Amino acid sequence: MVVWVFAGGGEAEVRGLIPFLKQNFPGCQFERKTPVRRKPGPKPNPLMSYGRTGNSLIEQIQEQLPIALKAESNQCDLIFVFDDLDCRNPETQRQKILASLSTIPDCDQVPKLIGFAAPELEAWIIADWDNSIAKHPDFRGRHERMRWWLSAKGKISFNNPESFSEYDHQRDCCQDKLSEALIQSSIQDETDRQRLRFSKGIHTPILLLQINGNEVKKNVPYSEKYMTTSRIFVVKTLKTAYNQEKVSINILFFV
Repeated sequence: MVVWVFAGGGEAEVRGLIPFLKQNFPGCQFERKTPVRRKPGPKPNPLMSYGRTGNSLIEQIQEQLPIALKAESNQCDLIFVFDDLDCRNPETQRQKILASLSTIPDCDQVPKLIGFAAPELEAWIIADWDNSIAKHPDFRGRHERMRWWLSAKGKISFNNPESFSEYDHQRDCCQDKLSEALIQSSIQDETDRQRLRFSKGIHTPILLLQINGNEVKKNVPYSEKYMTTSRIFVVKTLKTAYNQEKVSINILFFV
């Protein structure tokens, strides 16, 4: 089953999302269409820049999906759009994306699945702290201080990291960034400031491959709420694509 992935974001999504999907869904072939890989050179095209999310990601899909459909006709079994929810309303965002996809020629017959990380991918890492940050050598000897700071100062619930921050109407995103809180937690103690700080580009891709899906599900109620519906959707898609009577797929995070 060939899945075209249109993801928002930057380094974490470029380096981490596809390996994570491949690890959790070995029966699928994932092809990343966005973020578009930067080509070597001093002047990258700003239209292909990282960090496209929300309405900007929708615009990028409008640009890139028709190109892919023309170049690779009948090569896609599922279009998967994935973005940081960033405190936006999930159903509003879902309908925006689906409405945009409905205007693109030649993709009406391709099944579509919309997924979000609420508010960012780092929520999954925090949700399974013991298998992620606590075990990574870069945070040895300070992960407990980081956890205390995130809870006491950052006001992050480890039982529900998806609840972090509130929506900023002017900026169309969260008032505070969860990933920035993780960065700050890694340099709060004076003894830690000479050590490598948390990096969304370096650590998030690695830690995504370390988390235990069953542990994450316990602490991300948004993902858990939609998990059953999404599992049924993907199984039906697989059955249609391969005409199989029985298909089993572990779908922990498609929401």
